Amino acid sequence: MTKGAGFTLIELMAVVAIVGILAVIAIPSYQSYIVSAQINRAVAELSAYKAPFEEHAGSGGSITNNYIGYTPSNLTDGSQAVNIGTINSDGSGQLQVTMGGNAHPNLTGLVLRFDRDAAGTWECVVDNVAVASSWKSSYLPPGCRL
Repeated sequence: MTKGAGFTLIELMAVVAIVGILAVIAIPSYQSYIVSAQINRAVAELSAYKAPFEEHAGSGGSITNNYIGYTPSNLTDGSQAVNIGTINSDGSGQLQVTMGGNAHPNLTGLVLRFDRDAAGTWECVVDNVAVASSWKSSYLPPGCRL
């Protein structure tokens, strides 16, 4: 082998060290991105059921999964057997799901809810009690409150 035809051990160790430092920085950022994306997706999926809920809100009676066309997400613990919507006699009510399924482990148990007041105004609520130790404020979807 001629001089200069390869890398020295020092050069290879420097490259490995640089890659390691980049991984230490990038992996937590990527995990935060995954968590935020999954919460935002679950909120959007739940939000889609507000319109059929509204159609039924004026007629009274219970809100069933079949009526609103609910299909459980792979990010939640939902099932067809348990209704996600409730309506009160005054017209207020809620839609609620619990994160689980294929969601990031830091989200298991997180409750996402849309509360409807008697006037028909919706509010997004995130109940992070089950995941408080792993919760970051950056996870909160726009327009939602804790």
